[in-house]
Amino acid sequence: MPVTQQTFSPVNGELYAERTYADAKTIEETLIRAQKAQQAWKQVPIAERAAFCRAATEAFVAKTEVLAEELSWQMGRPIAFAASEMRGFADRSRYMVDIAAHKLADIMLPEQSNVTRWLRREPLGVVFSVVPWNYPYLTAVNSIIPAIMAGNSVILKHSAQTPLCAERIAEAFAEAGLPEGVFQFLHLTHDDTTQLIRTAPINFVAFTGSVEGGRVIEQAASGRFLGVGLELGGKDPAYVRADVDIHHAATNLVDGAFFNTGQACCGIERIYVHDTVYDAFVEQFVELTRGYVLGNPLEQKTTLGPMVRLQGAAWVRQQIAEAVAEGATACIDPKAFPADEPNSRYVAPQVLLNVNHDMSVMREESFGPVVGIMKVSSDAEAVQLMNDSPYGLTASIWTQDSVAAAELGDQIATGTLYMNRCDYLEPALAWTGVKHSGRGCTLSEVGYEVLTRPKSFYLRTTSA
Repeated sequence: MPVTQQTFSPVNGELYAERTYADAKTIEETLIRAQKAQQAWKQVPIAERAAFCRAATEAFVAKTEVLAEELSWQMGRPIAFAASEMRGFADRSRYMVDIAAHKLADIMLPEQSNVTRWLRREPLGVVFSVVPWNYPYLTAVNSIIPAIMAGNSVILKHSAQTPLCAERIAEAFAEAGLPEGVFQFLHLTHDDTTQLIRTAPINFVAFTGSVEGGRVIEQAASGRFLGVGLELGGKDPAYVRADVDIHHAATNLVDGAFFNTGQACCGIERIYVHDTVYDAFVEQFVELTRGYVLGNPLEQKTTLGPMVRLQGAAWVRQQIAEAVAEGATACIDPKAFPADEPNSRYVAPQVLLNVNHDMSVMREESFGPVVGIMKVSSDAEAVQLMNDSPYGLTASIWTQDSVAAAELGDQIATGTLYMNRCDYLEPALAWTGVKHSGRGCTLSEVGYEVLTRPKSFYLRTTSA
């Protein structure tokens, strides 16, 4: 078993960070601190918890420039876009802090003659948050801030690709003066992570990652009666209706497909276009795609960075090659992107036409810069194809008709339905998925429900 965790930058393949894995003693001491701290923390008034979280958020965003550059080195996001993650972290944090007092307040029931009744939301205890590299701060904040606001303590296990992100969050809480033990992180092996879930005194697991990872987490928690939140993969579809604003749809869907080099669970991976606007839409979509600049993410001109993993890049190239062999048309010549070299992490964006659902690229998660576009003749055909997937995280409809969008949305199996928007998370809405995209919920008022348990009070007075 390796003693250290090594992070190789996708920018140049070189070692960027190295950290020592937590040993058994460190893990045990971390758990003891978390339990002890939580017992005191749950007694802290919500207004005081909010003050700590707001101060930590401000300390975090004050270092945006440094954090953005680290992010580019760790996971390859172009520096031109990296700072958006820190802004998103702050937006989500502030929203969840602002609604906490209302959402966590006692629910008072109508009084009876000699009975007072209410429901109280109590914290669960220790929350174990396991988060990925693709949006390392945004996926972390979804569970960390509401868990702490609800009176829990948190232990964070971050991806081995982005270890500095865990450390930077811890620094922000330390600068805010958060009591010791309320927030901690551990650099863990996969085996130690699952062992912790199987045996440690934790009360909830918040996991964001792959479907395969979600299965491992579920199996580790089996029989322990732990709460488990799973935010997993996606194969998110878009439907472009006949009444669409073509330029708006093409511009936003190109961004939705290729932002973060397509490494997003809610990125656009398949598009269905009504036959009356198909040619015009495809023309604009392909032209916009050709405008990307693939290269070193530390350069301001770069708009498409490397994929994090070589095996991920190989998988995308394999999907493209298989689709073309099965009759698909590739619209983009990789030679127009000099940084795209075989067996490298740098993959040119690709748009595939003449695709169908027999092809892997239209059914299995790509998690990279490729999207397939299919022609449809009706709303019904589009809905049928959108639902023909084991995933259901988000879906979008591009139309001028909000009534039609809502009606079609009711027919689509998805966690979030957008009209004229995609690849976006609104913190006031529940972030959730169906089918293999997971279960549970983060953010919104509903997000607090999975991080607390209800306790009922029934107080009856009697006459002397």
